[in-house]
Amino acid sequence: MESCECLDAIFSSYQGNQHELIPLLQDVQAKLGFLSEDAMRQIARFAHVPESGVYAVATFYAQFRFQPIGKTHVTVCRGTACHVRGAPRILQEVENQLGIKEGETSADREYSIETVACIGACGLSPCLTANEKVMAKMTAKKVAKAFGKGKRGKGKQQ
Repeated sequence: MESCECLDAIFSSYQGNQHELIPLLQDVQAKLGFLSEDAMRQIARFAHVPESGVYAVATFYAQFRFQPIGKTHVTVCRGTACHVRGAPRILQEVENQLGIKEGETSADREYSIETVACIGACGLSPCLTANEKVMAKMTAKKVAKAFGKGKRGKGKQQ
């Protein structure tokens, strides 16, 4: 297992205590884009926490991810307003256009899809975001225009 210099830079801001675990996980994910097994092992060693403890904390919180996200990270709102106005159909169309399912990243790491409880744009529902840019009042046609069928079939990575 190699130590990543980028993690050493993050660790230099901490004392290596157990109570720093969540901020460490957040900072490492912000730097790497996800939490790799190797990164979690290094965090465990640095914070003097068993690897199982790091894994337990990281899996408890929905904010942490264990696979890299795509260059274009698509989040589909599944809040009440969006749901009532067709979010399930929007999600299905995004999946069809990109050739991957919710929770997956395309093999080329161009796209990833996830759902979120609410993006806070209920008056513009149904909504999705692409790299945090809100796309409002979505329809299947708008999804097709935004993501195009040419993106389909690039394979998937979970």
